[in-house]
Amino acid sequence: MPAAISEVLAEVDRLLDAGRFEDYCVNGLQVPGPARVATIATGVSAHAQLFELAAAERVELVIVHHGLFWGAGVAAIDAVLRRRLQLLFDANMALAAYHLPLDAHPEVGNNALLARALGAERIDPFALHRGQPIGFLATLPSEGMAAAELFARVHTITARQPLVFDAGPPRVRRVAIVSGAGADYIDEAVLAGADVLITGEVPERSMAQARESGLHLIAAGHYATETFGVRRLGEHLAELFGLRHVFLDVPNPV
Repeated sequence: MPAAISEVLAEVDRLLDAGRFEDYCVNGLQVPGPARVATIATGVSAHAQLFELAAAERVELVIVHHGLFWGAGVAAIDAVLRRRLQLLFDANMALAAYHLPLDAHPEVGNNALLARALGAERIDPFALHRGQPIGFLATLPSEGMAAAELFARVHTITARQPLVFDAGPPRVRRVAIVSGAGADYIDEAVLAGADVLITGEVPERSMAQARESGLHLIAAGHYATETFGVRRLGEHLAELFGLRHVFLDVPNPV
């Protein structure tokens, strides 16, 4: 039975507590659609291909990690944004986005899910963004694991060959995780006693910084490290409201 979109999004707001973050984007409903929803789609980034896939699935609500609206807002609608919006309007689909709240959540967040997939026995908040932690410091069981094994596990979990700067100890026990573009947290990871920092993508300067800090740095892909949270959020909403959920995978090598 369809559910009210307002109730579905109210549950997301309750779960993620999005209002406590000073984010780069609009968290929550970005484009309105129908009043009720029977099928939701989740995906990493809002763009035309994702919306075409959602329309083919007869979706009423699309939930993404990277939405359409960032920064100070839209100064003008160009051809790319016009097409994206037109696809939503033509299919009568609503769009909602959750960025930092979906990185930071201890249960359905990207970083917590990555930590648990690595076998962490404990996770602690890490990586402050304007006063709010958005990542986690994961402690692995017992004596940890060989660095090479950790690199291989990241490869398996993300289904992507990571870029590895192997500059840390031969065994690792404390793993700092900040999905997406989290390389600026290298210094904070070192201060926290981490042996490795896992993120998505890194700038050129990060290689030398990691080597000189004695820290393993793993760039496992911005997209690949951020599929986990939004997919789990969709599963949670489907279970709670009795909805059909589809995760729309549009792989990105970055």
